[in-house]
Amino acid sequence: MKLYRGFTLLLLLKLTLGQEFVYEDVFNDPERDALYYDTFPDDFIFSSATSAYQIEGAWNIDGRKPSIWDTHSQTPGKTYNGDTGNVACDSYHKYKIDVALMAELGIEFYRFSISWSRVLPDGTINNVNELGIQYYNNLIDELLANGIQPMVTLYHWDLPQALNDSYEGWISENIIDDFNDYADLCFDRFGDRVKLWITFNEPWIVALLGYESGSFAPGVYAPGPIPYMVGHHLVKAHATAWHTYNNKYRSTQNGKVGITLNSDWNEPYDRSDPDHLAASEQAMQFALGWFAHPIFKNGDYPEIMKTRIANISAEQGYNKSRLPEFTEEEKLFIVNTGDFFGLNHYSTNYVVNADGKDYYDYSMPPFWGKDSGVPSWKPDEWPTSGSSWLKPVPWGIRGILNWIHTEYDGVISYVTENGVSTADVYELNDESRIKYFRSYINEVLKAVNIDGVNCKGYTAWSFMDNFEWGSGYSERFGMHYVDFNDDDRPREAKNSAKVFSQIIKDHGFPDPATGGSSSVRGTIIVTALAIILAKIL
Repeated sequence: MKLYRGFTLLLLLKLTLGQEFVYEDVFNDPERDALYYDTFPDDFIFSSATSAYQIEGAWNIDGRKPSIWDTHSQTPGKTYNGDTGNVACDSYHKYKIDVALMAELGIEFYRFSISWSRVLPDGTINNVNELGIQYYNNLIDELLANGIQPMVTLYHWDLPQALNDSYEGWISENIIDDFNDYADLCFDRFGDRVKLWITFNEPWIVALLGYESGSFAPGVYAPGPIPYMVGHHLVKAHATAWHTYNNKYRSTQNGKVGITLNSDWNEPYDRSDPDHLAASEQAMQFALGWFAHPIFKNGDYPEIMKTRIANISAEQGYNKSRLPEFTEEEKLFIVNTGDFFGLNHYSTNYVVNADGKDYYDYSMPPFWGKDSGVPSWKPDEWPTSGSSWLKPVPWGIRGILNWIHTEYDGVISYVTENGVSTADVYELNDESRIKYFRSYINEVLKAVNIDGVNCKGYTAWSFMDNFEWGSGYSERFGMHYVDFNDDDRPREAKNSAKVFSQIIKDHGFPDPATGGSSSVRGTIIVTALAIILAKIL
């Protein structure tokens, strides 16, 4: 009897530990949502991220000239409260403080971006700013001295204003050569120490928010062919830079060049309905496939995009599709120009059947959303955040990682951004961010260990509070609180930094039953049941 009771309680112990839910009021499916105890493979890395315009400040010193985000944010009415990145976190002067905090956090990589207009103030190779080069040399060397590897993004939305003035930036094909010159310079000056490069951060945002809605810099409202033309040039610029690295630097530097794409996961509302499954696929192809398909698949856009945009363009009176075409030579040049797939992911939508005519008016003006034709929404009962567009849905990241793995033949992927916002309040006990990180990282663990997804790293957004684009300083994503009312911009670790640090030390979520420290609740359960077990036995 004692043996039977002992076995029963041990089984109860394992079952109880397997039924911990982070968002138990909303996401409590035992098979899908229960916390999973295990650790990541040894080669899995942890990182945190920022971008140049959001943290550096020093917008007009040491030779730097304006970017389109300087111009945009300094234009009245373009950002919340008229906020700008003129000073931001002042990381240009405080990078050593930041790196010391990163070392304390325990991250193995730090993802940051280079300000194009800091190293090439006019955007062209004709004017190299050595003070800007020195800043990034200093940052990289400081990281390496603290055991942190750099993961460098070449373009995080801050195009030199001079190129926008010269030929309208990404609207012109001239941008491809100038971007390649800039990338070549960075590979040459920093590539001896940088082994992971990202050409572009979220080209979807560049094309649609920059050149369709105009809500982001450079603020061009041009629904129609222009956003797709911008996307076309971004794909070709990426491929050109990849070939430059491959031909000139790979053999000596041994680095990798990828791209970071953003997307929500689009979950079929009813997985038993074929129309809903088709809607999910269509939505994913329009969001991720737009840029991933040419680079990782076959050098061309997804068939569903080509067909739908051509048909809708004809209905709207265009004499050709608003989506440009690649030549056969260009397709061969573009395909297989991604050494890894960077994913920025924050939230999830439900989607239903993709019969767009039931939901969208295809009359002018044309928009990407009309072309996609997939109705989507986030239910009211899902958890909320400090951003209207972001609702935590942990299982979504597992879904999108599996989709990428299947669609692109097991491509190496990195989660290059994932995080959650809170309102602009002084809050060190950021419980909502702790829940977000624990649940989302755990879902990545499931994708890697259970599903076999080839994901090699996780990057928390963001290392510290920063300038959040059009929202200014009204939303905070950081694991470190920054006081933007203090000229000294002091940083202070939030509790989420401590939890993330522990996950890094544990390299995942070791089972509390075997001494792991990832779950306070699990530890309490283990202790209580161990006492009961001892009394019975």
